[in-house]
Amino acid sequence: MTVNLPLPQKADLKPIKGFEMGITEAGIKKANRKDVLVMTLAPGSQVAGVFTLNRFCAAPVQVCREHLAQEGGNGEIRALVVNTGNANAGTGESGMKHALETCAALAKDLHLHPQQVLPFSTGVILEPLPVEKIIHALPKAIANLSEDNWLDAAQAIMTTDTQPKAASITVSTPAGLVTITGISKGAGMIHPNMATMLGFVATDAGFAPGLLSNLTREIADLSFNAITIDGDTSTNDSFIVMATGQSSVQIQSVTDPSYGVVREALIALARQLAQMIVRDGEGATKFITIEVLGGKTWAECLLVAKAVAHSPLVKTAFFASDPNLGRILAAIGYAGITDLDVSRVQMWLGDVWVAKDGGRNPSYHEADGQRVMQDEEITIKVDLGRGTATQTLWTCDLSHEYVSINADYRS
Repeated sequence: MTVNLPLPQKADLKPIKGFEMGITEAGIKKANRKDVLVMTLAPGSQVAGVFTLNRFCAAPVQVCREHLAQEGGNGEIRALVVNTGNANAGTGESGMKHALETCAALAKDLHLHPQQVLPFSTGVILEPLPVEKIIHALPKAIANLSEDNWLDAAQAIMTTDTQPKAASITVSTPAGLVTITGISKGAGMIHPNMATMLGFVATDAGFAPGLLSNLTREIADLSFNAITIDGDTSTNDSFIVMATGQSSVQIQSVTDPSYGVVREALIALARQLAQMIVRDGEGATKFITIEVLGGKTWAECLLVAKAVAHSPLVKTAFFASDPNLGRILAAIGYAGITDLDVSRVQMWLGDVWVAKDGGRNPSYHEADGQRVMQDEEITIKVDLGRGTATQTLWTCDLSHEYVSINADYRS
């Protein structure tokens, strides 16, 4: 079940010049499913990434960080390889060995250096990576390389997702047109700090060295780090932005006339991909937007938004369409703002003002709250009355199906 999430159409996913994808079936966990994805980049491309903050981060995450820190070692990053069905996390030294072996094998097949390859894995944790199956499948994926494989690529990285997630956009800048296309995966174990989740976005714009890294962190904070499903930060979360530089738009600095346009387009696309994850949250029946304003700082607004979003009591109330709004007020109160003056707090459910000056709004009627709770898409707005900072978070409800999916995940 998804919440207002249409299936992506292949014709709507625009190719990125200088970027190709190849998909194959390696039988990592199940037979007859796409589970290995290879992506290649033209020479001169820029690549930047943001990764999980989980201390048990997976072996491929560690390798990606090392290779990006070395700026590709013997050259820029030129290829990525993704497998699903196995996370290669909690696998110790053998996991690192297998991740490096995968990089070396793909590098050999593509005539690159191993440091020019970034590996990614997603799936079951604490299981040895079937590296032989992956290496054996790589030539088939390479033979399948095409600029037009976005939909198949989105399918190849799915785990508990019920459908592929992909989007595309073309924008006009002072220097010409820029195309951006991306895919993401994730349905559970989703929480900011690299809100298991993978996101890959490619553009034909060009960026001066170093410029893309800061922008990628900013994009992540406004998209993938602003979603949560269940409060669990995965071991494998990764968000990668790739710029092939194959268009006429070559951005040299943040003052470049085209920078702002491309930045906003990248944020918009990443936010769309992130929200797709929430709309496909395991067992989700409601898509919930939490807007917190009137904070002293962005950080304290985030504290409140996360407290509300992570509360099992709040999430189950939304699943039941029950306007038990005291649960939201309780979450605001324990969020961690020690000097919060609750008498200045206001709260809205959709278009209904439910809490005024820290108490029930005298004009609020439960029938109004019940009406809003019937909707599939609901906004909670909280004004802390402390300042001008704001933060928005996207989440979903918690249903019986979430328990069933996670109880059966390894079977």
